[in-house]
Amino acid sequence: MAVALLQLAHWSTWAVCAVMKLPQLAAVLAAGSAQGLSSHCFMSLFSFLVFLRYQIYYDYPLQTYLEYPIIIAQDAILLLLIMHFSGKTRRALFYAVIFWGGWYVLTLQKWIIDLAMNLCTLVSAASKLAQLRCLWETKDSGEVSALTWSMSAYTCASKLWAT
Repeated sequence: MAVALLQLAHWSTWAVCAVMKLPQLAAVLAAGSAQGLSSHCFMSLFSFLVFLRYQIYYDYPLQTYLEYPIIIAQDAILLLLIMHFSGKTRRALFYAVIFWGGWYVLTLQKWIIDLAMNLCTLVSAASKLAQLRCLWETKDSGEVSALTWSMSAYTCASKLWAT
């Protein structure tokens, strides 16, 4: 029974992650605006990349991090849309180069990947706080998707439980 519940948690997390950012992406595209969204989501993307690289570096089982490439792809597209609708498209190339370079720098020394992993929770939390600050300052949720945030909360809870 416990194994079945664990498998259900893994499969449902993967399924939710596969579509998690789609409501957000659809809202942004439909509105043609990124109002209420912060380009600080690059911090969240950084955390996902570090976590994925850490899992690969230490050869963890694929099922423990399979959802991260899916989330990273969706977050990269969302960040690109935010930058496009904010008139900062050129800055997207800068971030792409930083993320690509960081992917390789992380594993140059073991202490670098370990330190980056330890900072991930702080960076991820700072990303959410930056998004909330943006919402507070604009007093408008704009194109923020409650469904996306709900799915994100579910995946976090299921991963905590399954771990």
